[in-house]
Amino acid sequence: MLIREATAGDWPRIWPFWHRIVAAAETYTWDPDTSEEAARTLWMGPGKRVYVAEDPAGTVAGSAYLTANYGGPAARVANAGFMVDPDRSGSGIGRALAEHVLAEAKAHGYRAMVFNAVVETNPAVALWTSLGFAVLGTVPEAFEHPRHGRVGLHIMYRALD
Repeated sequence: MLIREATAGDWPRIWPFWHRIVAAAETYTWDPDTSEEAARTLWMGPGKRVYVAEDPAGTVAGSAYLTANYGGPAARVANAGFMVDPDRSGSGIGRALAEHVLAEAKAHGYRAMVFNAVVETNPAVALWTSLGFAVLGTVPEAFEHPRHGRVGLHIMYRALD
């Protein structure tokens, strides 16, 4: 699996699984009806370092972004987003992207990473926990899950030092 910085030309290969994941309304707080143009700005907009995971055939199987979570004196706390093509779920792509982005965050001077809204039923919670993230708190019943009803949103944190 090759993980590299994304180019503008990668967006058409990210959009199909981005749309599929967000439209499912199970793991992201973005509007399921987000347009492609708005999605591109959300994922690849200013201030974000974007990465793609390519398999040996050159297929983009996942993507992630890295950005500052806050500004000013708190700008050394990172935030990131991760998506793996649902057809490739469970194949280690998410872990590989996560490890890559954590290393990139540290290399770019971030001291910590925080996720602001991890749906508590998201299977990725186990991945984040295995990578050293802790749940700082949960906003109860903040997310309308299409199958589970109202579920909480975790705030997760990991130091990078």
